[in-house]
Order: sequence, then C-alpha cells, then structure tokens
Amino acid sequence: MSRLKGIAMIIAGAMLWGATGPMIEWLLANTEMTVSFMLVIRLLFAGVLLLSMLKIQGNPITLPWRSKLWARQLLIFGVVGMLGVQYTFVATINVSSAVIATLFQFLAPIYIILYVSWMHRKLPPIAQVAGMFVTLIGLFFLLTNGSLSGLTISKGTVLWGIVLGFTFSFYTLYPSRLMQEWGVLVSVGWAMLIGGVALLIVNPVTVVKQSYLLTDWKTALMLFLVIIVGTGAFILFLASMKYITAIETSILSSFEPLTAIIISMIWFGHVLGVWQLVGAGVMLIGVTQISIAGSKIENEADMPPDKK
Repeated sequence: MSRLKGIAMIIAGAMLWGATGPMIEWLLANTEMTVSFMLVIRLLFAGVLLLSMLKIQGNPITLPWRSKLWARQLLIFGVVGMLGVQYTFVATINVSSAVIATLFQFLAPIYIILYVSWMHRKLPPIAQVAGMFVTLIGLFFLLTNGSLSGLTISKGTVLWGIVLGFTFSFYTLYPSRLMQEWGVLVSVGWAMLIGGVALLIVNPVTVVKQSYLLTDWKTALMLFLVIIVGTGAFILFLASMKYITAIETSILSSFEPLTAIIISMIWFGHVLGVWQLVGAGVMLIGVTQISIAGSKIENEADMPPDKK
C-alpha cells in the first residue's frame, strides 16, 4: 500500500511540475512580465509559505543560521542552486517553450556522472556511458528533428538549455549535507527566500515597475497558480522518495515532459516534429538507463564482500 502511495505521489508531482512550464510560458508570452519579476514573486512567496508552514508545525527553522558553516552553505544553495536553476529554467522557456526547457533538464544526470567521475579520477561504468550516449542521441534528434542541415531551435535556446543542465546538477548535488542536517523543506524554504531576495536586490527597479501587472486578475491568478502548483509538486516529489526506489522515481518522472507536451499541444498548438518526439523518448530511455546503472552500482557497493 505504501508503494502505491509513493507511485501516486511521484506521478501527481511530475504532472503538476510539468503543468507549471506551460503556465510560465503563457505569462511570458501574454504579458509584459520579465523573468526577473516572475521569479522574485515566485521565490519570495513560496519561501515564506514553506517556512511559515514549518514554523506553525513547531520546527526550529532559524537554527541553521546559528552556524557560519550552515549559513554559508544556505547562501550558496539559495543563490547558485535555487535561483540558478529557477532562472535558467524560466529563461529557457522564454526563448523556446516549456517542453524544450523540461527536456533539457534531463541532461543533468550526464553532468553529474562526469563530475563524480572527475572527482574520483576514474571513468564511469560502461552501463552509464551507454545511457549518456543514448541521451545525447535523443538530444540530437530533439535539436535537429533528424535533419543534418541545421538546428530547429535557436542557438540561444541551446545555450540556456546547456546552462540549465549545469545548474540543475548543482541544485541536485550541493545541498545533500544541508538536507541531511536540517531537512529538505527547511533547506528549500530558506533557499527560495534567499534566491528571491538576491534577485530583488539585483533588479529592484524592474520589480517595482512591473508590480502593476498584479492588478490584472488573470495575470495574478496565473502567477499564483504557478507558485502553488509548483510548490505542491515539489513537496509530492520529495514525499514519494520515502516509499519508492530511485529507479521508479526516474521512470515515473517521465510524466513531467509528457504532461508539458500534452498541455502545450492543447493550449498553444505547439507540436514537436516526428523526430523531435522520437528524440524526447530516446532521452527519457537514456536517463532511465543511467538511473538503473547507478542503482545497481550502489546496491553492489552495499553488498558484503562474500556476496559480490
């Protein structure tokens, strides 16, 4: 029963997260809202919401700030990790579409494997290399739609997408110690608040000038939905990890781009080319292969010597 609960959580979380992309795309396309304004409001509101919920539940949310070590890590995670991945994701949507941005996130496992291999000074296992190769083949079809004559998306999209993969990798790897020490929600709540404040400090004029956008009820409602749906998706995703394996999480996360594709087709009429759809599928297969290979390696490492 617990496993079914976890499966339901990850599917719901992935679908909700996939739905936020088209919402963001609508806001950027139909209003004068900038990436900076959207993220300041989104991060500040979500951060305050999460921390307030934790405070009401009696959690000591200010404890990490009593240590210089944890305070420094929170600041780095908030600015480079949280703000970095949020900004590059929304910026990629701004120059392309929600579907393309969502798929570029799936490059992160490749960067993580390369980083871990470099840190340990050894080549990654063959199974993971095969998964990386398959993922890159899928990316090729996504970018070119199977034609060697050139890219079917802009160079700006490719640049932002590559950076998105890097920031998502940092966001995944860096906060592990923070989350182990203080919990996921406390770490993420503070990171959102820090990221929002940092972006507000950098762009105060833009935020003030665009505040009038919130007087339009459609714009305000859509931004509110982006915040609530995105935060809910994140909580469901994290909660599911208690009940299901990393392999199941990786496979079921494919509901995220599938949701973005379906919503974008219905809402905006966006249709990927045949080979782009093939590429998207191949990328998901490659990422799943990477996840399965990584899980097998961890299981073998945990086995006693006489069982290997």
